[in-house]
Amino acid sequence: MKTSSARIAGLGTTIFAEMSAEAVRTGSINLGQGFPDTDGPSAVVERAVDALRGGRNQYAPGSGVPELRRAIAAHQLRFYGLSVDPDTEVAVTTGATEAVAAALLGLIDEGDEVIVLEPYYDSYVAMLQMAGAVRRPVTLRAPDFRLPVEELRAAVSPRTTAVLLNSPHNPTGSVLTHEELEAIAEIAIEHDLVVISDEVYEHLTFDGVAHIPIATLPGMAERTLTISSGGKTFSFTGWKIGWATGPAELINALLGSKQFLTYTSGSPLQPAIAHALGSDDDFFASLRAQLQAQRDLLCDGLARIGLEVFVPAGTYFATTDIRPLGFEDGVDFCRMLPERVGVVAIPHQVFYDHVEVGRPLVRWAFCKRPEVLMEALDRLATLPPDL
Repeated sequence: MKTSSARIAGLGTTIFAEMSAEAVRTGSINLGQGFPDTDGPSAVVERAVDALRGGRNQYAPGSGVPELRRAIAAHQLRFYGLSVDPDTEVAVTTGATEAVAAALLGLIDEGDEVIVLEPYYDSYVAMLQMAGAVRRPVTLRAPDFRLPVEELRAAVSPRTTAVLLNSPHNPTGSVLTHEELEAIAEIAIEHDLVVISDEVYEHLTFDGVAHIPIATLPGMAERTLTISSGGKTFSFTGWKIGWATGPAELINALLGSKQFLTYTSGSPLQPAIAHALGSDDDFFASLRAQLQAQRDLLCDGLARIGLEVFVPAGTYFATTDIRPLGFEDGVDFCRMLPERVGVVAIPHQVFYDHVEVGRPLVRWAFCKRPEVLMEALDRLATLPPDL
């Protein structure tokens, strides 16, 4: 009896499931998976409750409920000056993960080459494999994780059809600069490439660093699918309400595959996220300030422990090099931590084709309450004397 397909060969269990299960088993503090330990705004929850009680519990349109599509279009115009038609240039998805999956399945043929920034979120690898694509990684390296433009240019071949971007970047926390985006845009236009841009951390940038959607650059709106979600911005990661915006022909390709994945989901949650997207500027500023304070708390503590810390410009995550503590392998280190000190983190090397580059790097999530971060740091501080 055949028990699995070649499409999933070698993918195994996601590292996030493995490490989160370890957190539960050992009672550890979970600084691995990127979810907050507090809920988002109560007013948004009440909108969902109203929708549940108001009978909005059947299938939504495949492209999303009209008010959410309008809210997404208004958001793109408000924050970035991007004008998109809510009826033809917006699609609501089951989180950004499905948006990426549907985009790749709808746009990529077997044998097509797709450039992706390495390290990368693990679902990218899975979906590229399922689509039959050839992954062409371009590596962001410590300490600054900047884009190597010449390596990007060299990665393009006659079989390249797309670039899969992620900025603000998970797991490194790097935010692509205007100059880096210009270089990507120049290459995409020169080689007539589609750009699939995962921007789920768009509102989570720090120290005055601005997130710039690549679709705002000249010549890019017509070749870019911009992907985001309400999970990270509004602290409702379990709701899985994501979206994509872009030219109608690219949205149609995404919907062409999405209709056979989930068709639709989260009907009563969609109006609530529509309401959330209209939040005033103070909400977004307060969110950034809160997370920046938590970032600083965690990064300062990790540095005091003796780790080399690469302070992120965005996202939920900070990266460290574990070698100053005498460790070499991040997987071994992360599998040891729950039993030894009761803390869970994520090894970088699972996000690389070039495994050696990521071997000594570990990702830590700071989207947790300050008291939780402090307790985790207290536990980690006992690590060196125990060895």
